[in-house]
Amino acid sequence: MAQLRRVAVVSDIHGNLHALRAVLEAIAGEEVDAIWCLGDLVGYGPRPNECCAEVERAAALCLVGNHDLGVLGRIPLEDFSDDAADAARWSQTVLTAEARQYLERLASLAAADGIELFHASPRDPVWEYILGDEAARAAFALTSAPLVLVGHSHVALAFVFEDGSVEGTLAPDGAEIDLSSRRWLLNPGSVGQPRDGDPRAAYLVLDLDARRALFRRVPYPIERTQEEIRERGLPEPLAARLAHGL
Repeated sequence: MAQLRRVAVVSDIHGNLHALRAVLEAIAGEEVDAIWCLGDLVGYGPRPNECCAEVERAAALCLVGNHDLGVLGRIPLEDFSDDAADAARWSQTVLTAEARQYLERLASLAAADGIELFHASPRDPVWEYILGDEAARAAFALTSAPLVLVGHSHVALAFVFEDGSVEGTLAPDGAEIDLSSRRWLLNPGSVGQPRDGDPRAAYLVLDLDARRALFRRVPYPIERTQEEIRERGLPEPLAARLAHGL
């Protein structure tokens, strides 16, 4: 297999088909060799089956997230917030056999091209949020790869480990990370439900030749996803929050 030169990384799509299609269209112009997905294809959003089909078609590697596992019935919905549990129960009623079969095949962690990937974290690949230095430090301690990728938090972040210290920062649209030295842990942010104050769909491009990471944001028709959420009777906060990236 030829070594990958450029990879696009997406995560936390959450049944938001309009956001996913906007991201895939943008990625089509990035000249990438592969797309990797860090999980949570379903949950919260109104189009779970279509999102599973699009990711299955487009992604060379995909992880399973906690919402995916909840919809599959493999973790209890009592562990979720009320709105998330309500959306998961609805998703269970509409999930097709094809989407279920795809999600059932996925794992919550993987390694590829010398990079370690987790839906949530190395310490807990399903549930732990890496939002601060303590969790990031643990992640570096439990991995050896120079680059670690995580999703789950819906926040685009970059943590660096050097000489025993960890520093982290938000990674807004256009941020570029030099991967040529030091160890890095990156979160691409969320395609379908960003929570970093920017409502645009997020993705990450890894230029493995140049050893650089490029954080991207792309607009999508938020109001169309909101309409679909309301048409399906899903909790109103799941529609309202999309406009604010919260």
